[in-house]
Amino acid sequence: MPPSESHDLRVAPHQHGRPAVPSRSRWRPLGLDEVTLTGGFWGDLQDLNASTMIAHVEGWLERLGWNGNFDAAVEGRLPLDRQGREFSDSETYKLLEAMAWEVGRTGDADLDRRLRALTARVAAAQEPDGYLSTMFGRPGQRPRWSDLEWGHELYCIGHLVQAGVARARTHGDDELVQVAVRAADLVCREFGADGPQQGVCGHPEIEVALVELYRVTGEQRYLDQARLFVERRGHGLLGEIDFGPQYFQDDLPVRDAHVLDGHAVRALYLASGAADLAVEDGDDELLAAVTAQVLTTLARRTYLTGGMGAHHEGESFGADFELPPDRSYSETCAGIASVMVNQRLLLQTGDARHADAVERTLYNVVAASPSQDGRAFYYTNTLHQRVPGREVAPDELSPRAASSLRAPFFAVSCCPTNVTRTVASLAAYVATVDDHGLQLHQYAPATIRAELADGRAVELEVTTSYPDDGRVVVRTVRGPEDGWTLTLRVPAWAEDARVTRADGTTAQAAPGYVEVAGPAQGEQLVLDLPVRARWTWADPRVDAVRGQVAVERGPLVLALESTDLGDDVASAVVSTAQAPVERDGRVLVPVASRELPDGPWPFRGAPAGAPDPAREVPLVPYHAWANRGPSTMRVWLPVE
Repeated sequence: MPPSESHDLRVAPHQHGRPAVPSRSRWRPLGLDEVTLTGGFWGDLQDLNASTMIAHVEGWLERLGWNGNFDAAVEGRLPLDRQGREFSDSETYKLLEAMAWEVGRTGDADLDRRLRALTARVAAAQEPDGYLSTMFGRPGQRPRWSDLEWGHELYCIGHLVQAGVARARTHGDDELVQVAVRAADLVCREFGADGPQQGVCGHPEIEVALVELYRVTGEQRYLDQARLFVERRGHGLLGEIDFGPQYFQDDLPVRDAHVLDGHAVRALYLASGAADLAVEDGDDELLAAVTAQVLTTLARRTYLTGGMGAHHEGESFGADFELPPDRSYSETCAGIASVMVNQRLLLQTGDARHADAVERTLYNVVAASPSQDGRAFYYTNTLHQRVPGREVAPDELSPRAASSLRAPFFAVSCCPTNVTRTVASLAAYVATVDDHGLQLHQYAPATIRAELADGRAVELEVTTSYPDDGRVVVRTVRGPEDGWTLTLRVPAWAEDARVTRADGTTAQAAPGYVEVAGPAQGEQLVLDLPVRARWTWADPRVDAVRGQVAVERGPLVLALESTDLGDDVASAVVSTAQAPVERDGRVLVPVASRELPDGPWPFRGAPAGAPDPAREVPLVPYHAWANRGPSTMRVWLPVE
């Protein structure tokens, strides 16, 4: 293959191990080489990802022949032997990205070997000019770029580029990076201002990938191409479809929209790319527009869990406050995309609402997807399961995304691969630095080794059992004696949080961010967050849950399962006269069951009969539901 165009892949130290690296931001993110999760909720999930989830995904991609599509391309067996949907290449690329982050995190030699072997198979299928797709462009297949609406060519290349960026930032220049750069260079030639193609991809993804590649290489053409893609959006280039142009985010220019609309994953990926572009261009107008869209979406189109997407039809957002729990789509990939865009906006604005959204979505959407053994996943995340799900055999491919029970893999398996790449890079969401000190945004047992802007080193040890308990202890292992600031996030639900400083004085900390003098070497401070169960009511404009209440504990949304009720949750009503009870590590609420007899007509002139006497029933964290077999479940509980 010919060499790529000129580029510089000497990755700057401040980019190592970071999924997103803005050239300017209020806070600079720390990476996998600076933050190590040492246990707890997220550390345990990372261990499961390393030991099971990545290998599980890899095995299914081999078994289904999706990785083998690249071999078929080399051996001239396409299109006859091609397996999977038109976007199946992207699953291989997301697996490679997960492998890259995990190797960067742990240095796992065997995983690195497997990454290199899979990369070699992908590289062998790349055409001399950099084009890479197993779905288009070969004899018997449709021509290149002939189906921008649905073909996902640019989407797949975007995930390839993100895999290359991950490898560059955790390892340096190698074959995967070169494959990604060659593909990106082709995109710039084909879709540039003077190129033969003047369209956009029906599924945004290439935009965020190109900006990150620009940040790695410094090559202006990647940023210029990302700008072209973002600015072309909203001018009807993708045509009319049954879902409407908003499905593609092609109804309004990005900077003119007021809220995220259409296909949720597409909208959130585009918002991430537009935010990155705005930062690198210094385009404050575009950044303000994306920020306003995301905040409006959080306020009006987001589920209690942080899930986004109310419609199964079109995997899309609903109208404002249209959030039916039993029809919640809340795709896992949309949750991951929400984490992406909110983390980017947090770095720029310092607004704790974005960090709160990251936390809520990680605990209640991303963590809900994998099963406890890491061998099955949710694609969608309903908040009300009316019918017990069907047990799925461990070797069965699920043809449908809708929630029933977690499935080992799906005919469209974007979510399992997305979970693996996100979990492998979780440490990058924990902490940041600025000119004055260090900020903690997400709480987990961790060691943090960072360099402040003036070159002084700080090493911290974070000890906590959060979210089970609200105490977070931060000890300075090594660092300046004075003159630096430690900033701690206080979640919006934590109305009476307290900070105990190294000198023993205690003060209240309001929701948002609290700044304290950084502890001297050997000293510590303690943040106490009021992690206790609480009732939560919805905005009255959310018609679907009027007259119902939910329970949260710290950042966790809780759920009632028929497994614990001993009856179908459809019969349950609760009383909110007293706060939920915590006992023996469980949250219990007073639940009564109503008799619900069948009749010839589901409507009547008087309410259903009085419920039986209430009894205390335990709730489970929403992320853990359906791990004990088929059940009915609901998050929003009717009030007696």
